[in-house]
Amino acid sequence: MPHPPNVIARPKRLITQNRAMKSIGVWNWTLPAWAGRFPDGRTYNTCPSAGICSSVCYARHGTYSWPQVLAKHQANLRFVLDDLTSWEHTMVTELGAARLRRAWVRIHDSGDFFSDAYTLAWLRVARAHPDVTFYAYTKEVSRFRALVEPAPPENLLWVYSYGGTQDSTLDAERDRVADVFPDEAAIREAGWHSQEANDLLAVLGPRLVGVPANRIPHLLKRLNGRTFRSWQAEVDAERRARATRHGHLRLLPDGRARSAASQSGTRSPGERHDQAA
Repeated sequence: MPHPPNVIARPKRLITQNRAMKSIGVWNWTLPAWAGRFPDGRTYNTCPSAGICSSVCYARHGTYSWPQVLAKHQANLRFVLDDLTSWEHTMVTELGAARLRRAWVRIHDSGDFFSDAYTLAWLRVARAHPDVTFYAYTKEVSRFRALVEPAPPENLLWVYSYGGTQDSTLDAERDRVADVFPDEAAIREAGWHSQEANDLLAVLGPRLVGVPANRIPHLLKRLNGRTFRSWQAEVDAERRARATRHGHLRLLPDGRARSAASQSGTRSPGERHDQAA
């Protein structure tokens, strides 16, 4: 049963400007980062394909974590979840304001396209306002492959970002991709192109987009000189190795491990040697 939409007041404005976006003349729409809980007890996850990025996400620290800021972002999400149709109508109406005529809008400086229905709503919003240019970073690769890539609105630009659970499906030779690097020097050394001067370079500049990591000491320590792409690859490799080990070893009643091959009747060379001896 849906919760009454008036439990949390709907935001007065959906499209706003934070300090970083205002400095380049871009407007933004924001959701709370990754996973959390509403005051009414419901949980949410706005970044279902987040990988290692969730542990060093800039939008889970600093001003984003201030109670009044988080409450605003949660109110945005509540509006979407409780009444997507009204949210879409309100967004289309607001984007018709004079202040947003021929504007650039970043969809999500926090959060992601967390569901098919929400993504399709944004496609309709973009088509309703061809005079506005929308752009986004996203880790929802399979969702975009299925819903957006076949026939994207001309005024919607996006860049796939590394550090998510779908990294392996990205093709750096074909896709526009963004990776977080320890610093500007690392971006240059890799032959990528920084968007530090202007975030619009993520969708208007060269296809390989480098993002310098936020200078938050404990997050830089966790990054440990890696890029998001290389860190996620390490984690994925470790998971595959664990799955392989667990898939080939079974515990016997006495606690000893036996390979899956021996359980199926095929003995390992070592087992055959032991029996022959």
